[in-house]
Parts: sequence; structure tokens; C-alpha cells
Amino acid sequence: MTDRGEQGLDAARVAEVLVGGPRGQGRPGRRGSGYRVSGDCVLTAAHVVSGQVGSLRVRFDADLPGEWSAAARVLVLDEAADVALLELADTPAGVPDADPPRYAAVPDADVVLPFSAMGFPRFKLRRDTAPVPGDGPPGRYRDSCHVSGTVSVLSNRRAGTLELAVLVPPADVEPERSPWEGMSGAAVWCGGAVIGVVGVHHRADGLGRLAARRVERWYDVASAAALERLGRRAGLPPREALGRADGTPAAPLTALPGELPLRDLIELVDALTALPLLRSPHGMNLLLDSITDRIAAHSPRDPRLRMDVYGVVRTCLRYPGTLDQLLEAVRLLEGPSPEVERVDRAAALLAARHH
Repeated sequence: MTDRGEQGLDAARVAEVLVGGPRGQGRPGRRGSGYRVSGDCVLTAAHVVSGQVGSLRVRFDADLPGEWSAAARVLVLDEAADVALLELADTPAGVPDADPPRYAAVPDADVVLPFSAMGFPRFKLRRDTAPVPGDGPPGRYRDSCHVSGTVSVLSNRRAGTLELAVLVPPADVEPERSPWEGMSGAAVWCGGAVIGVVGVHHRADGLGRLAARRVERWYDVASAAALERLGRRAGLPPREALGRADGTPAAPLTALPGELPLRDLIELVDALTALPLLRSPHGMNLLLDSITDRIAAHSPRDPRLRMDVYGVVRTCLRYPGTLDQLLEAVRLLEGPSPEVERVDRAAALLAARHH
């Protein structure tokens, strides 16, 4: 399995979405891009598969040693959010499983963030110069495109999209067609998290700009059924647990009451107890040495890890701001990991519950 959110974009999980035209009518199909967000599901843009009447296949690592493909069906299609989820009919033996990526929002602030994305745009059409032994005569193929650039966060606020500025735009060799055709559906990555899905190239913005539907807007416009299925099958968290692309949780914990019952703290305590840091012999002492000494001085220490964590969390609640300080120390000492993401999700849910 991959480590969720730690590695960011994984080229082996980038998908070509191949939509066939109607049988017997001679009409061409269309292509899009996507990303495998679980063992049997691929995230893409809704308009890539909207109105699909022919075959639907998803392909990975084309013409590489690990190439594989599978038939697919549309599991989620939400045109308001321009997001779709495809379910693969089967996964060949030997293909590794895939954990969901981390999803994140971007801050509504005067910042410019780096991003990367990978897909299969039209300007990457190529023609083989010579036949490959055993593969027949030369033919046309579409190669991958790994783009990087910046997101100007305050652009496109009314449309609810991210403005992606690419570093090196391609030449416009077909004025009647966008060179970015086929890039739709590509996952947009920032800080090791998916922050959007490429949706459209506006000609008026020039060749060096793309628009992507931002993840946080899905919660505003997608149907409840679509959000539920995206959560269950693609790992999309509840809105209140959606972190930010800079790695900070969605909400601080400073406003929590000074006393909370164990049932309210159990998710956070469970997540903290699972940290490798705290399972090491001196991990808790190292963590407490990294924050204000008031917590170590006033916490009822216990040799049982779970009870020790519970006592430390309860003590932090009595000193406003120190629970946030504790979680920041966890992030710095532990580094990016699925366990830290679990802690952040539990903290965000706790903050939202008592907001």
C-alpha cells in the first residue's frame, strides 16, 4: 500500500480515461485524465464521462512494463461540482492496492502556491517513428504531461475554480482545438494533497492558464449522495475535517472548553496513541519537552500509554492554546505520515463539534 498523503502524486496511479464513441456510428470517442484514489476507483472530471454512450476504459502506464487497463463504470457523476468517480471492473493480480490521497483546501488569502498535475493533453500526441517488435506498425499515441506551476488563490473566486499558471505553455498548433484537450480530470496536487481537479482551459486566459474545480467547493455544490459516495469510496473527509494545503488543520482548538468528557476525546486519544513517536520508550517525554513545561508539571502521568495520553490531553485543555502547541510539536517531531493525518482529522472533528 502507499502511504496516504506522504508521497503526493504517484505516476503509476495517473489514469488515461478512454471514452468510446457510439457503436456503428463512426463517431470518435474522447479522452480525459484521472487519478486512482482507491483500489478500484478513479477520480476524474464529470464532463469527461458525461453523456457517455460507448465503452469506458481506464489505462495506466501505457507502453511501459507495468501497463494495465480495465473496463469502468460511472459511480459518481456530479456536473455541478464537475467531479466524477469511476469504478474499475477488475484489477489485475500484482497491481498494488491504493490508499486514498489526502484532500485539502487552499487558504482564501493573498498567497501564491506551487502545484503539480499529470495528465494526457492533446498537444502530447505523438507518432511512432518505427515499429516496435511484436507490436505491429507505427501508430499515434498520446504521451503523459507532468506540469508544475503556481496557483493564484484569489483568482476565479466567483467561478469557484483554481487558476493554474503553467511554467512553460505549449505552442498553439491547432487554433480550432485547445492543446490542453484531454487534461481534464487530472488531480491537482499541492503540499502532498489533492486540492482540485482540472476542468477547463479558457482561451481568453491564454495558453499558460488552466482552471480546476477546488475541492472545498465540492461541499457547496455537489449533491449529498455524491459527497457520501466520494467519502466512502474515494476517502473524501467530512467538510469539518478537511485540512489545508499547508498542512495545518482546518480549525484551531483554542476555543474548546476546559473540561470535556472522555467520549468527546476518544478519537483524538486513539489517534495520538497510534503515533510511532509515542510508542517509543521516551517519546512522550520528548513531546512534553517540546511544549510549555506547565503540561508536564500538572499532568497525571501513567505507565499505561492510553491513560497517559488522556491525562496529557485533559491537562492541555485547562491551558488554552497548549493543545494546538502539542499537535504542532507532533507534526514537527513525527513528520508527514498517515498517523499524523489521522491526528489532524480527529482534532478538526473535535474543533468543529464544539465550535
